[in-house]
Amino acid sequence: MRIAMANDHAGYPMKMQIKDWLVGQGHEVVDLGTHDEAACDLPDFVLPAALSLGRGEVDRAILVDGVGYGSAMIANKVRGVFAAVCQDPFCAELARSHSNTNALCLGGKIIGPVLAMEIVRVWMTTGWLGEPGAPGGDEKYRRRVEKVAAIDARGLRELTDPQVVAGAPS
Repeated sequence: MRIAMANDHAGYPMKMQIKDWLVGQGHEVVDLGTHDEAACDLPDFVLPAALSLGRGEVDRAILVDGVGYGSAMIANKVRGVFAAVCQDPFCAELARSHSNTNALCLGGKIIGPVLAMEIVRVWMTTGWLGEPGAPGGDEKYRRRVEKVAAIDARGLRELTDPQVVAGAPS
């Protein structure tokens, strides 16, 4: 699998640990920086990773900042990116199995390296229950994710135009 990674200065050490593990598992990592712990602006690194994911140049993204929420806010602005902040393995499992997220956001100041690695392992190895033929799968997961994808595809103008929201023809 091809995985984009990005971080800010607070997420650099954790990103490097995750990157090493991913490469050891046979994944290709596209590291979009930052490449050290010097203070930097998170959008400069997360946006290129999210765009790469949204364009289909990578299969997934893992984004690491101080808390995780900054990365998620940025990534979820890009069409086709479905990012979740996960602070434990249970949330990582549900983010993949129920919601089919394609971007994982972690907080380097919130969780330690052992927990982070378990979250990444679970998120990387959990399948989506809406996938046809998924063991234990259910059509409800596909239906729900398709609704979110339809909202994503409609874009901001359509979602903020009162006539469209009310159901009037556009």
